[in-house]
Order: sequence, then C-alpha cells, then structure tokens
Amino acid sequence: MSASAPEIPGLAAPGSLRRLFTPIRGHLALCAILSALSAAAGIVPYIAVAEIARVMLENPAGAASTVWTWVAVGAAGAGLWLLLAVQSARVGHFADASLLHDLRRRIVRHLGSLPLGWFRAAGSGKVKRAMTGDLEEMHEVIAHALGQLTGAVTVIAVGAAYLFAVDARMTLIALAVLALMALFYRIAMRSMTTHMNRLIAAEARISAASIEYADGIQVVKTFGTGGRVLRRFDEAVDEHTRAFADWVAEVQYSSAMSRLFGSEMAVLAAVAATGLAFVADGTLGVADLVAFLVVAVGLPTSILPAVSAAQGVRKGRMGAANIERLLSRAPLPEPSLASTPTGHEVEFDRVTFSYDGVTNAVEDVSAVCPPGSVTALVGPSGAGKTTLASLLPRFYDVTDGAVRVGGVDVRSIPSTELLSSMSLVFQDVALLRDSVAENIRIGRPGASDDEVRAAATAAHIHDVIELLPQGYDTPLDGGGGSLSGGERQRLTIARAILSGAPVVVLDEATAALDPDSEAAVQDALAGLADGKTVIVIAHRLHTIVGADQILVLDGGRLVERGSHDDLLAHGGLYARMWAAQEGVPA
Repeated sequence: MSASAPEIPGLAAPGSLRRLFTPIRGHLALCAILSALSAAAGIVPYIAVAEIARVMLENPAGAASTVWTWVAVGAAGAGLWLLLAVQSARVGHFADASLLHDLRRRIVRHLGSLPLGWFRAAGSGKVKRAMTGDLEEMHEVIAHALGQLTGAVTVIAVGAAYLFAVDARMTLIALAVLALMALFYRIAMRSMTTHMNRLIAAEARISAASIEYADGIQVVKTFGTGGRVLRRFDEAVDEHTRAFADWVAEVQYSSAMSRLFGSEMAVLAAVAATGLAFVADGTLGVADLVAFLVVAVGLPTSILPAVSAAQGVRKGRMGAANIERLLSRAPLPEPSLASTPTGHEVEFDRVTFSYDGVTNAVEDVSAVCPPGSVTALVGPSGAGKTTLASLLPRFYDVTDGAVRVGGVDVRSIPSTELLSSMSLVFQDVALLRDSVAENIRIGRPGASDDEVRAAATAAHIHDVIELLPQGYDTPLDGGGGSLSGGERQRLTIARAILSGAPVVVLDEATAALDPDSEAAVQDALAGLADGKTVIVIAHRLHTIVGADQILVLDGGRLVERGSHDDLLAHGGLYARMWAAQEGVPA
C-alpha cells in the first residue's frame, strides 16, 4: 500500500491513517472538495447580508434592485450549501462504511491466521478495542472530522478574502485574534498524545478490574473481602483521576485562552473597538464596519467544530496505529508442502520452547504418546505442563526440536487439518450465545439431531438438557445460563465427543469442580477418551492414577516418567506430590 491519500487539512502527516485510507482516497478527495464548496456556499449568505447593509447605508435611494440581487445571491448560497453538505455527508459516510467493513473483514481474517497462543497472551482486550474503539475513532475522522476541518479552512479563506477587499487593516486585526487562538490551542495540545496514552492505559485497567470484580462477585459476597478485592479497581480509578488532573493542570490556562480568543465575543470586541476608532478618525466607513461585524464575527463558528475534529484526528491516528500493529502481527506459518500424518501417535522430540527467547519454559523434553493410551502431565505450578500441551495444537511453535502427530511435524500439517484432528477441553468453558444443540454441534457442523443427542448422552449431560425449559433448543448466554460449572464442562465434552477427533487434550478439565461434578465429568471424559490418544494435564493426582504413563515436569524439564505405582515406588517428586495431596507419609 504505497500509494498515498490526498493532502487533507489535519491529515497531512504520513502514517497509519494515510496507509489505511488508501482504498478510499478517491472518495476522501471528493468529500473534501464537496465540503470545501459547501463551506464556501455557506458563507455567501453572510456576505450577502453585509453587502445589503453596505448598500443601504451608502446609497439608500437606489438600493432596491441591488438589495434584491444580494437577497437572491444569499438564498442561492444557502440552498447550495444545504445540497453540497448533504452530498458531502453521503460520500463521507459511504467511504466510512466501505473502509470499516473492509477493515473488519481484514481483522477477522487475520485473527484467524494468528497463533492461538497470541490470544491467550493478549486476552480479548486488544481484539475488542480494535473491532470497536479503534474503528470508531477512524469513523469520526472519515465521516465527520474531514468535513469539519476542510470547511473551517475554506470559511476562513473565503471570509478573509472578502474582508481584505473591504479593509486590509481590519482583516488583519480579526485574523490576529484567531491566530492567538491557534497559538494557545497548539500550546494546550502539545502533549495530548502522552496524556491520552496514559488515560487509555488507566481506562484499560479500570475495565479489566471491573470484569474481574463482576466475575468474582460471588466470592466477594461470600467471604466479605470488600476493599481488599476492590483495591486494584480503586488504584485504577485513582490513576485515571491523577492522569486527567495532571492533564487539566497543564493545559487549563492555555486551553482557557484558546477558547477565549476563539470565541465570537473576542472577535466582536476586537473588531468593534478598532473599527469604531477608525470610524472616528475617518479612515473607515460605517458600512465597512458593519461588514466586519457580520462576517468576521462569524468566522469562529466554523473553527470550534474544527478544534474538536482535530482532537478526533489525533485519536484516529492512535486507533489506526493500533489496527496496523494488529494486522502486522505475523500469522501462523502454513506449510508450503503439506504432509499427511500416518496414524495419531503423538511424539515430543527434544522439545524446547521459550516465550521471550531468553528463558526456556520447556527444555529438551522427549516422550511418545501411543494411540489408545492416556498420558498425564503433572508437576508443580509453572513446571511447563500447559506450555508443553499447547505446542501440540500449535498455540505456539517450538523453539527447538519437534512435535509430531502420526510421524509428521505439526508445522508440516495445515492448521485447519491439525486442529480438526484434536479435541481440546479446557478448565475455562467457552460457550456460544446460541441454543444448547448448536453449542454441541459446533464440534461437527452438519451433525444430525440424533448425533447431537448421542454425544450428549455419552457426555452424561442428556438428562440435564431434557430438564431445561426448551430442551436442546434452550438458548444459552456466554456464561452457560442456568447450567452449573460441571454441566457446562460436560457440554463442551459432548462437543468434543461429537467431533470424533482422534487426539484429545484435557487441560485441568476438573480442577475447579466439586467432587460430585468431578465424578460426572470423569465419567464423560472416559467416553471421550475411548480409543483416542489422550494427553491430560492434572493437578489432582487421584484423577490420573490409571494413566498409561505419567510425565512429571519440573522447571520445564522432564524429571520422571512411568506409571502411578512405579513413580510412587521411585520416591521422587511425584511421590512427594502424592503424599502432600493425599495426606500420607512420603
């Protein structure tokens, strides 16, 4: 996208906005032209009123025909202003809708190509801001700020040209007032980007803390933790308050002076005072003073919206930069020559991975998970269990070594094919705002109602669904509606069963459940794992005593492997963890 957008007042600096605006630069140019013509037509009625006053004062006897001519000119200007303003708005909003539609599609498609690990690291905040706040800032620039800035420049140019024709001295005085407004405005805005970044960061912290509080409201009410739980929220609000107060303290005087000199009263006072002095010494006619009182005093009217538009442009640049950063993130590399796995054996071959390129989260881990077997990953918090499992579906790519499925490096398997061969069940349940049946059916779109019911039965959730108000047609929200945590978990297991994927990854699937729910989920997992290559991440060791092999990780390294009985007999880390959890001597 090397082509550049047309030079537009307020958008002259090259950057993200110009690059993103390239597809609609023709529409922007037309919108700018229409806005300029509309603004020029809009000032004509004021000039007509001034000329009518001059004619009536200078030659009242022969003014009739000239007055009606100016009345017609003013009326034509008003009509043309309305017509051109409507067309300019139509073109601007069309360009806005076209670009934002294109950007939303680009963002969604690009998100689909990013490594899934990026979403875990970034969370939903960056995606939400790009799809809503950042695009809204760009909407303001395209649909509103463009016309306001162009209109302000045109009004001042046309108005100043007319006033210079009447009296150059008075014109310079009026423009000097506006120049002072521009000077103080520039002083007030010189550090806007720094303050806006600080405010945005504080708002993000407030949003995150609010969500955290809302999600944990049951814990807060149950345990009465009060201020301690809300401390992060209070600190975020305090930071936002300090950021805003610091900005106000820095710009309060320059901003006040900018508003003062940009007001109609300031221009009126300057024009009236100097104009009356010139009239008194005979160097300015009364009719000419009237022209300045009508036209010059109206110039600030077009400037004030432009001031707001200029701030919108700054926000738009920040939004465009955020969108460009998102779109520039490297997608998950797809193989140039795809390979097809033979079987579904999973192999970790001397796998090493680092999040930051400095510290290895997983280091030199080798293991084979045969088809039809259950492999459990256990270890202390931060041992690398989830990281190792995340390398299998390519949430991240290994730093060194290889992860293979069916003898093929996962990097040589197209991502869609790789993910379709796996059922991933996490502790955090993700449900759609759709019916129960559709929440299960996304495991295999196109599955029949009977197949959906069969999967639900295998997941031990069918009877629960039948008791819902509308059965399988009951709509769910993102939180699962009236379903309990264990029931929501079994719903996702039904989804995985329906997919029929031969490789199953279970990440702490029962960690947050009560004993009764855990037992039901374990029964459902048994149906899911039957005949599959299963990898289980577990904190509760009693849930994996029957695993075919247990891999014990510590500090990112594989320190032990074997069956439950073998590891207990070995007396190492696993035996100590078991003793700690079960309350038995090590």
